[in-house]
Amino acid sequence: MIVEMRTYQTKPGMRTRFIEIFEAKTRPEHRRLGMRIAGPFLSVEDPDTFFFMRGFPDMESRETMKADFYEGRLWKEELEEVLMPMLERYDVVVVDDPEGRIAW
Repeated sequence: MIVEMRTYQTKPGMRTRFIEIFEAKTRPEHRRLGMRIAGPFLSVEDPDTFFFMRGFPDMESRETMKADFYEGRLWKEELEEVLMPMLERYDVVVVDDPEGRIAW
C-alpha cells in the first residue's frame, strides 16, 4: 500500500474548523473514491497542527484517485476555496507499506 503522511498547519485558530469540514465532507468523499484515511491526529505541542495518513492500493491508483478528488465537483466548487485559505502550510511524504503495518 502507498501511504501519504500528511502534516497540516492551519492559520492560527483554524484547526478545529478545518477538521470539522474534513470529517463532514473530505473523509466521506475519500472513502467513496477508495482512499483510506487514518487520523486526524492533533499535535499536543502546536494547537494549529495536525497529521493524517491517506492510503492507496498502489501508485497508479493513487494518481487516479487524487485526480478524481481534486478535479471533482466537491473540491473544485466547494472545498478548495474554503479549506486552502485556512492553511499556513502542509507537507506530504509518500511511503510504501508493503507488509501492511498500518492498521486502517
